[in-house]
Amino acid sequence: MGQALDVHRLQFAFTVTFHYIFPQLTMGLALLLVYLKTKALRTGDEHYNRAARFWARIFGINFALGVVTGIPMEFQFGTNWAAFSKAAGGVIGQTLAMEGVFSFFLESSFLGLFLFGEKRLGRIGHWVAAFLVFLGSWLSGYLIVATDAWMQRPTGYRIGAHGEIELSSFWQLLLNKWALWQYAHNMLGAVQTGCFVMAGVGAFYLLTQRHENYGRTFVRAGVLVGAAAAILQLFPTGDMQGKLVAYNQQPTLAAMEGLFESQEGAPLAILGQPDVEKRKLDNPLEVPNMLSFLTYRQWRANIKGLADFPQTEWPDQIVLLYYSYHVMVGLGTIFIAVMVLAALLHWRGKLYESRWMLWMLMVCVPLPYIANTAGWMTAELGRQPWLIYGLMRTASGISPRVAAGNAWFTLIGFMGMYTILAILWLFLIYREIELGPEQGNRPTGEDAVVLAAD
Repeated sequence: MGQALDVHRLQFAFTVTFHYIFPQLTMGLALLLVYLKTKALRTGDEHYNRAARFWARIFGINFALGVVTGIPMEFQFGTNWAAFSKAAGGVIGQTLAMEGVFSFFLESSFLGLFLFGEKRLGRIGHWVAAFLVFLGSWLSGYLIVATDAWMQRPTGYRIGAHGEIELSSFWQLLLNKWALWQYAHNMLGAVQTGCFVMAGVGAFYLLTQRHENYGRTFVRAGVLVGAAAAILQLFPTGDMQGKLVAYNQQPTLAAMEGLFESQEGAPLAILGQPDVEKRKLDNPLEVPNMLSFLTYRQWRANIKGLADFPQTEWPDQIVLLYYSYHVMVGLGTIFIAVMVLAALLHWRGKLYESRWMLWMLMVCVPLPYIANTAGWMTAELGRQPWLIYGLMRTASGISPRVAAGNAWFTLIGFMGMYTILAILWLFLIYREIELGPEQGNRPTGEDAVVLAAD
């Protein structure tokens, strides 16, 4: 059972990590598309419409791959996690069904109109389509986060006569305090992905002296929105998310900080290597009393260490959890520095000529993907050894009749298929960037036939 559990966890971790490459960009770009269409509507400048068309094509590629990689995850609830689905399906089925029926169809329907119906819809109708794509993608994100938040902090449920978990309050499920702050924190991460990608592409155009007008638009939008998102992700959303962990999952907080012994005035670990066997943090670089202050707003507050809890309650991957958390926080700090500095250069009128900053924006494009992945790893590793915190252990949720060998077989298959999809994704995105925003000026359909005849 132990080996099968590890493979089931590895398979779901791989598929969900690969899948989230795409939604984090579409959710971030959805907001930026509304910004570009709003500028086009207010100014009447076709430049912004062309910019929006360019990013809509990149959005469409990511949306399609997000759909393809998202479907296997839903099936895994039945194939790999049947015991979990049987016990908690009456609760998580509510939000997952709403995500599929309402938000997904809202987003996909209006994405089609946005991509192919601009002439029919008119300027205002096309803006409405962009806004509804944004609304659908962000609503989809909330329903997924609400599902995960219930697993982190179960609310609005009761235990049925046969031990199954039943929904007792739909609104407690939907308005779980954990969900509200996790959603805000998560969506700001998605916005940062969109901003860094947009600014990075704009920087590439400026550095190569191609499509420079669009390059300036992309850099400006990415930097200004990204600077605000980076700051808000640290405070208040990151701060409140940390407090929720401290109040609801105390062993998780201790593992994230590498804190093995309880301390009054606990330090905040900046660097260090956790040694689980010796129960200590090696070579620590710490800020004295800061963890106590950030958690309870008291410099000498007591923070419980892992030793205060039974070892059966500890997260089972303490080292990986510790590093995931610190990678997320470290990159978040870098994002603030880069985006705020770029915003200051823009304010001083020197951003577009600062080649070193343009290079930095371009090089930073992969980093939000790493940070978002590390953030989700922190959340999911931190919940262990629970599948539903305090209610169901992860080991109790797997499909009992699916052997480790079967799970390995499907995992290897997913790896092969997703490698092909990754190559296709990179090729399609590269092609769109090479063609550039001016591609949107090329006539299509009936107009192309008329011009060809002329």
